[in-house]
Amino acid sequence: MSQSVALRSGKDRLRYTVAFEVSLMAMLVPAGAAFFDKGLEEMGLLGLVLSLKAMVMGLLYNWVFDRFYARTGRVSSDRRFLGRVLHALGFELSLMTTSLPIYVWWLGITLLEALATDLVVTSFLVVYTFVFTLAYDRLFPVRPQGRPLGQSAPLLEETAC
Repeated sequence: MSQSVALRSGKDRLRYTVAFEVSLMAMLVPAGAAFFDKGLEEMGLLGLVLSLKAMVMGLLYNWVFDRFYARTGRVSSDRRFLGRVLHALGFELSLMTTSLPIYVWWLGITLLEALATDLVVTSFLVVYTFVFTLAYDRLFPVRPQGRPLGQSAPLLEETAC
């Protein structure tokens, strides 16, 4: 018997993404403005550019990665631990290589300073993503329709998408 658990809806994923990006920018923009002695508007626009770039890169990167897996006869959602680690490292490397020139040009800093900046931001993002997602899951738990809060959900029959 094929089973699956309840998944987040498209509206819920959109709410997560918007809340994630807005709260992230609310923290990083003032910190970046103070650290680089730039205006909030300038840092806000940089944050928006980097955020949009990351979203587009995520879509493209995952599309290419999924196609690669399909060509090798594998399903991307079935990848093993090492495959997931390589996927995550590759994505972060693609983000870094596309962000460094933006940091250098926008902030007027050296490539080494841009690398240090990106490493700090990426390190913060790992922790922030963990904490944000944990908090989001607590505030907006996934439940099958009609299941009361606090009652655990049994596995649902898988439906075709």
